[in-house]
Amino acid sequence: MKPTNLLIRTAVLLIALMTWAGAMAQSDVQFTQYWAVPTYYNPAYTGQVDFIRIRGGARLQWIGIENAPRSFMGAADMPVKLGKKSRLGIGVNVAQESLGLFRNLGVNAQVSYKFRFLKGTWSVGVQPAYYNSKFLGSEVYIPEGDDFHNPADEAIPTQDVTGNAFDLSAGISYSHKYFNVGVSCLHILSPTVELTKETSQETENAQYETTLPRQFYFTADGNIPIKNSLFSLQPSMLVRTDFSRFSAEVTMRATFNKFLSFGLGYRYKDAVSAMIGAEFKNFFLGYSYDYSTSAINRASSGSHEIVAGYMIKLNFGEKNKNKHRSIRIM
Repeated sequence: MKPTNLLIRTAVLLIALMTWAGAMAQSDVQFTQYWAVPTYYNPAYTGQVDFIRIRGGARLQWIGIENAPRSFMGAADMPVKLGKKSRLGIGVNVAQESLGLFRNLGVNAQVSYKFRFLKGTWSVGVQPAYYNSKFLGSEVYIPEGDDFHNPADEAIPTQDVTGNAFDLSAGISYSHKYFNVGVSCLHILSPTVELTKETSQETENAQYETTLPRQFYFTADGNIPIKNSLFSLQPSMLVRTDFSRFSAEVTMRATFNKFLSFGLGYRYKDAVSAMIGAEFKNFFLGYSYDYSTSAINRASSGSHEIVAGYMIKLNFGEKNKNKHRSIRIM
């Protein structure tokens, strides 16, 4: 095969891949260090510890492939005392992802209600949100002689198009001294985003649509102290499905002296990962590297991710019976 033809076919393959990813909407950022940003996947985890917890993350996926996903997110949450036996959790998070020619932005507000039951803390959370999606039609390029795409196809925007939608998510969690489990449904309404562009005459609209698919998540993690040592183990898992597609990943981390952590992870039929992190005086910094186990590794050297954060101690003026250390950041 001639190099030119190979490049064209490769470009077409990547366009198809990114279009499929946008259509199937990797609308939720795929964090390898998901355990470090629990509120992003389940609003019930807001206000889980007696701190103002701030987190930020950046992920560069599939290095070496043009227009591969680039993701950024920021989150903050805190508890709000309500009476003597229960409390609220409130939070916000913002996530932006570049996926091929798509630019997706989500801005969420979160609130959760917590109560003690069965020797642990239960939490129910809801998350109303604003979602914006933009497609850079002005950057679409179809090579001459492409047998798969027609440059005159009206289904392919030739100008930038954008649209907004209201989104809603909810979740429930149970936290014990040694483990957490949670179930959530993000994008409950599965909103359709109408993407429109303005013509040069500003009187006609060309309309396109994309859907934000409903996603279900199950998360679990634990903390296992190793007797007579400064080490502890933190196993965790995340499962995601829309009942037509399925994704699961497991992680095992070890922490030394509640300061330095390191671990390995596996995402089903996708990637293996290595990670390292440190926590010092309420500062947290974590890094992970993914190596793809699929054919994508022929074109990519892997994915990089950084998560950083800080926690500000809150004082409720009396001993909190629900107080426990977040096992995600030990």
